[in-house]
Amino acid sequence: MIFDRYRFNEQVAMELGEKILLAIVALIATWLIARAAKWAFAKLVDAVDFFKRGTGSGQSLGESLGKIVSLLIWLFGLLIILNILELGGVAGPIDSLLENVVAFLPNLLWAGLIFFIGMMVARIVRDLVVTTLQTADLDKWANRGGVDSVTGNSTISRTIGTIVYVLIAIPVAIAALEQLGIDSISAPASEMLRMIFAAIPNIIAAAVLLGIGYLISRFVVQIVKEILPGLGVDRAMAESGLVTEGTTVSGIIARVAQVAIILFFAIAATRLLGFPELTAILDQLLELGGRVIFGAVVIAFGFLIANLLARLIAGDAGGSTAGTIVRWATIILFVFMGLQFTGIGGMIPANALTILIAGVAVAGALAFGLGGRDWAARKLEQMDSDLGGTAAPTPKPKRGAAAKSTDPLPPGA
Repeated sequence: MIFDRYRFNEQVAMELGEKILLAIVALIATWLIARAAKWAFAKLVDAVDFFKRGTGSGQSLGESLGKIVSLLIWLFGLLIILNILELGGVAGPIDSLLENVVAFLPNLLWAGLIFFIGMMVARIVRDLVVTTLQTADLDKWANRGGVDSVTGNSTISRTIGTIVYVLIAIPVAIAALEQLGIDSISAPASEMLRMIFAAIPNIIAAAVLLGIGYLISRFVVQIVKEILPGLGVDRAMAESGLVTEGTTVSGIIARVAQVAIILFFAIAATRLLGFPELTAILDQLLELGGRVIFGAVVIAFGFLIANLLARLIAGDAGGSTAGTIVRWATIILFVFMGLQFTGIGGMIPANALTILIAGVAVAGALAFGLGGRDWAARKLEQMDSDLGGTAAPTPKPKRGAAAKSTDPLPPGA
């Protein structure tokens, strides 16, 4: 029979049974150690307040890390079981994987330790800064200066504490990434964090500049609103009719000055941040705003002079034709001057003014030439007779003479 070719080897059976027994014992030990490590690691991590947070799977951070530790223990246990059973071909890839994990594990632990200690230090420093600033009543003094109305944040001390926390956390993150030793991951991430860390001082300086500019602008607004009404500027402008009812010149000047100051500090802030395009745009806005403001001042001054000239010419009679003509002529002249100062439209205001003056001159010349030619002829004959020394005979008008149909104008024109 076929079974007669095989013989029972007691020694081989004993060795195989011993290996199976040891493998079962290793399997049970691996299961117990993995369960215990998972439970202990989860409890240990969840006991720290810093790590009390959830994950994407819905488990806590401690439970997730405990599961990772448990799976690593299972890998080691399976490797031991395969070595016991002398299955080297199957154990080779697992052994290589575990060698890489074991080689990387110290760097991972050191990186985690650096990050953990750094975050703890950052939190302590943040709480220390916030407590110190709140003790010094920084929030109250900042809110008096108008910080809460600008930023909408009434607790500026907490914002400063968060900034300090970030300033500490970024170098700690860079050190932790460098400790991992994975250049393909740590090098780009570290470079990005270094760029952020290098930009933070410029961002803080820009924010401080904008804050100083806003405080200065508020101070200037308050001074202008106190000085100009005291000098009678608002009353004089209201009487001249240049501003509408309910509007004050001091308020307009104060707001314009505030916008100009903030825009100036915004340009300085963009230069600190290194945004040349934005800086150029703000420079152009500031230049254009200055020209527009100066042009508006010229036009307003023209309205004032026009009203004064109209009153001087009209006198006590009130409104008169001559005063109205002078008033509107002055207004038109200063309006075109103001538009020329603003630079809006290029040469269009100057050309339009030239065309307008030429049109008025031609219209006046035509009106005088056609309507006063008889008067001009008499004046020319009188001048000729004065120069010749003899009196020119004065023609007697014919009575009852009817106007000819060929005359260009009616009689008496």
